[in-house]
Amino acid sequence: MSELKTINHVNKQLRNLIISFFLFLFSLGVGLVGFTVIEELDFVNALYMTIITVGTVGFTEVKELSAAGRVFTSIYILMNLGIFAYVVSVISSYIFEGKLKSIVKSYRSGMEISKLKNHVIVCGYGRNGARSSEELKKSKEQFVIIEKDPNMVNVIPDEMKLFIGDATEDENLRTVGIERARAIIITTPNDASNVFITLTARALNEKIRIIARASNIETENKLYRAGANNVILPDLLGGMFMAQLVTKPIVIEFLNLLNGVSGMSYHLEEVGYEHLKSEYRDKTLRQLDISATTGVIVVGVKDNVKGLIPGPSADTFIGENDYLIVLGSNVILKKFFDVYTTLNYDKM
Repeated sequence: MSELKTINHVNKQLRNLIISFFLFLFSLGVGLVGFTVIEELDFVNALYMTIITVGTVGFTEVKELSAAGRVFTSIYILMNLGIFAYVVSVISSYIFEGKLKSIVKSYRSGMEISKLKNHVIVCGYGRNGARSSEELKKSKEQFVIIEKDPNMVNVIPDEMKLFIGDATEDENLRTVGIERARAIIITTPNDASNVFITLTARALNEKIRIIARASNIETENKLYRAGANNVILPDLLGGMFMAQLVTKPIVIEFLNLLNGVSGMSYHLEEVGYEHLKSEYRDKTLRQLDISATTGVIVVGVKDNVKGLIPGPSADTFIGENDYLIVLGSNVILKKFFDVYTTLNYDKM
């Protein structure tokens, strides 16, 4: 079904190209019939006369045209001036304005999107959408971008899956697999659109995690009521961050270390109970002895009952549905994942 939607979307984009192709065939047909009937030419000579007339190249005629043939040729040339201009303009727009690239990319992405499951949808490729997409790419997450501006096809990297369409329309969200997605990041600059997309996404997928952008504090409550799990106010966060560079510079430096802004290779990772090897399940942090074994620091635990526990004690028990939050460099994180988990750190 989703593949059919993709083909229909591509067909809409190809409509002008298809129309110009059939106009060209129609013109050739008129020429063939006209020269065959009026001048009594065989197929090859009629085709030759049609081509040199359409192409206006001025080659020698097959024979002296009759009066009726001259009238037909004059009308035929005038008719083809309009058709030729339209065909050239359409083909030029597809080649030089990037429409052909957009169609090819949309078709390729559409075939890949139809197979996605548990993926992330990014609505809008502005500043926030681009940054979100880059982070998802770094984390090797499967994601698709839905962007209504067709010109963005020349901006968005080819390796990112893209669907050109308005995210406020139910059908477009279905096309990018909203029912199969595990999260949607809504980053459009219009708060009203973000609220509408949130409502639609929640209606189409009750379990999906919705992360939405808001420009002002009044919209935040509306987004939560619409079904958002998290609401981000970039302007508010940016202002707080700049102030804390003055009031808490060391704390910000440490946070930059964690999120990779500093350029150093320290990262935070989360590991669920189900990804621990069987011999390391249902044990305390003291029994696991993670820091001594790998050098990784356990900075937090998400307990299924108690919630988030920062700086957990050695007696903290890791049971079903719990998560470990660990900090380390790429080298020691790889060692931790190899020793304690069933995951391959290089493929994350």
